[in-house]
Amino acid sequence: MEQDFIILCPTDFSECSLNAIEYASRLGEKYRAKLILFHVLNREDYLKLSPTDPEGIHQLDFVKQKLKSLQRTVSEECITRGLKSCEIAVKEGKIVQGTLLFAQEVGANLIVVGTEGMNELRENIIGSRTSRMVEQSDRDILVVPRRVFFKRPRKLVYASDYLEEDKLAIQKVVEVAGFFDAEIDLVHVSSSQKSIEKALHQTMIEEVRPFVRYEKINYVLKSFRDDLALGLENYIQVAKGDILVTLSKKKTFFDQIFSKNLSKKMSYFINKPLWVIKSF
Repeated sequence: MEQDFIILCPTDFSECSLNAIEYASRLGEKYRAKLILFHVLNREDYLKLSPTDPEGIHQLDFVKQKLKSLQRTVSEECITRGLKSCEIAVKEGKIVQGTLLFAQEVGANLIVVGTEGMNELRENIIGSRTSRMVEQSDRDILVVPRRVFFKRPRKLVYASDYLEEDKLAIQKVVEVAGFFDAEIDLVHVSSSQKSIEKALHQTMIEEVRPFVRYEKINYVLKSFRDDLALGLENYIQVAKGDILVTLSKKKTFFDQIFSKNLSKKMSYFINKPLWVIKSF
């Protein structure tokens, strides 16, 4: 029996988490997935939602009411379009740890999370909670910026670092691109313009091609002398990419770009969703 594809979407009821729910719902329709809207009870967040109840007496009832309202809206809009089900869940604890533990508990295939949430507003910097969630998650995670509303993706940009795992990761990207009849740009961004880079790139193309049964894919090599993250951001803007995809393994492109100062580096991509592939 085929297992359900499960999407976990933590929400704090802020604008950015509502955008994340929209992305989670639309992907859920395509995957025919089970979507779980999840809230971690946190007193600090609750006080901002309901300042007239400082003791948190009505916190659980308030949160459940909000979740049920979201569940009703998602179900009415998305079940007829392919979403298998929409469930809700509440846990007490720390937001990052609680979300990741619950993701393991339910066997989530994908976590979809918003950035710049209620407690995470930073000027041009993604909230530290989201950064920690991306770093610590053992499963795929899609980060949706607050100002990004869902639109049908026309191009996915996959940042490759010439790894064996690219062959598996690109198959996930192809599946999502196929849902929307979108293009894929498989891009390697290099700080060098040496001829060996071109040879490596050609070898990568020859090795990856047998694993990609998809016509709308472009293989791109770009050189930027400055910061690789800025170079990649520049490429996404020029190529009109809708989602950035990267593989998170040690010593990978993701590691080079994000690990030194994840919050600051991730701020480069504040205007595009970031899908970090963690497992296969």
